[in-house]
Amino acid sequence: MTHSSPDPDSIIRLLQDVLASGSLKGFIVGLSGGIDSGVAATLCVRAAGPEKVQGIFLPSAVTPSEDAADVQMLADFLKIQVMTIPIGPVIDQYRKMPGFTETSYLVGNLMARTRMTILYYYANQMNRLVCGTSNYTEFLLGYCTKYGDNAADVQPIIHLQKTQVWDLARTLGIPARLIEKTPSAGLWQNQTDEDELGMKYAVIDEAIRNLEKQGWEPKSTDEERVLEKMNRAGHKQRAAFQVKR
Repeated sequence: MTHSSPDPDSIIRLLQDVLASGSLKGFIVGLSGGIDSGVAATLCVRAAGPEKVQGIFLPSAVTPSEDAADVQMLADFLKIQVMTIPIGPVIDQYRKMPGFTETSYLVGNLMARTRMTILYYYANQMNRLVCGTSNYTEFLLGYCTKYGDNAADVQPIIHLQKTQVWDLARTLGIPARLIEKTPSAGLWQNQTDEDELGMKYAVIDEAIRNLEKQGWEPKSTDEERVLEKMNRAGHKQRAAFQVKR
């Protein structure tokens, strides 16, 4: 992969083809106030029109207040409808399970899977497709929750590195505040993606490009670290193991 400027037209055609292939009425997009969901929603609007894109904001008890403002800013920019459904009460019900353990990792995964469950509920109700918001960088590194935020019916930006998503956001004219915002999954207070990953996205993306050119043979410490993360996360990219017929 080279760091070329992303082509929004090819993505828009994909979304249009997917929608035309069935009797579906549009897209459901989980909005977080971040750049990935912002770009995905914008592409859906370009492909199908704002009336066929339903945004859903699913804040938790630890979601920063500015995320709600950023979701509304995006909705105003795209002229789409957004539902806000707090998931805190649902997570509190999980806490009543026998043996429940309160850790950021476990509860964070519960939040991601709960959000996807709600998105699919409304997709079924409205006869729409769930649009994914995963990018290539996070998919390769496994920086996602299996059957949570990496679940979707269509993944319009999964071929783009994180730095390319920012480039595409600028091309699409997405509000600068969303582009400049520090990336965070919002799974616990003061969490940031780059702190959790232990590396800057620009460094990770350069390492991935080098590894692809080198046949996945690392030649630097950064490349070794990225490859190690990829190897640990391989199970998130594979289909479930099964006996062959």
